[in-house]
Amino acid sequence: MKLKNRIRVTIIVLFTFFIIGLPLYILYVLNNGNPYTKFLVNKYVPKYLEDKGMKDEEILTGHYVEPSYLINKAVYHGHYEVIFKDEPQTTYYYGVIRKGKNVIQFCEKDVNLPNGYTETSTEKFKHGEKNCLFSFDQRF
Repeated sequence: MKLKNRIRVTIIVLFTFFIIGLPLYILYVLNNGNPYTKFLVNKYVPKYLEDKGMKDEEILTGHYVEPSYLINKAVYHGHYEVIFKDEPQTTYYYGVIRKGKNVIQFCEKDVNLPNGYTETSTEKFKHGEKNCLFSFDQRF
C-alpha cells in the first residue's frame, strides 16, 4: 500500500512541475533571457576587458543586454554592451563564443548621431578590435 502512495505522490509532483514550473521557466526566459547565457557573459567579458588593459575608470557603462533578434550561431545569444568615457557616442558589443568560451567583439557598433538617431556602423573606431565578428553572419 505504501508503494502505491509513493508512486501517486511522485506522479502528482512531476505533473505539477510540468504543468506549472515549466511554463513559468519558459516565460522567465522569454522575458529576461537565458540565465546561463547571462552568467557566462557577465563572467567572461569584464575579465576580458580587464585583461585588455581597460580599467573601470575608462568605461562609462558596461552591462548585459539581450538582443531581440537572431545573431551569429557561433556566439551565445546575450551581449555585453560597453560605452567608453572617451567615446560616449559609440556603443560596443561583446559576445562569448560557444566553443572555448572566448570573448569576441562584434564588428557592428551603434553610433548616436547629433539628430538623436542611432546608426549601426562597422567602421574603425578607437576601441574597435581588428579581429571582430559580424553578429549577423551564420544566423540560420
